[in-house]
Amino acid sequence: MKRASEEPELVLRNGKPTAVILGIEEYQEMLERLEDLADLKTLQKMRKRRLSFNTLDEFLRAGRSRVRSLP
Repeated sequence: MKRASEEPELVLRNGKPTAVILGIEEYQEMLERLEDLADLKTLQKMRKRRLSFNTLDEFLRAGRSRVRSLP
């Protein structure tokens, strides 16, 4: 069922906005945009850090210390 108006509707309490009614598609799109924004902020922080690399031998040695053999 579609609403008569596709525009968000404000809910007022004592003359002040307290809530917004929007369609589920608008809500989901808003959530996706917020998640994208959070991802971009994380990416920006990651890009500020200095990159460091391990050799294959270092990687394998570190892996062995984390892996336990089964009895």
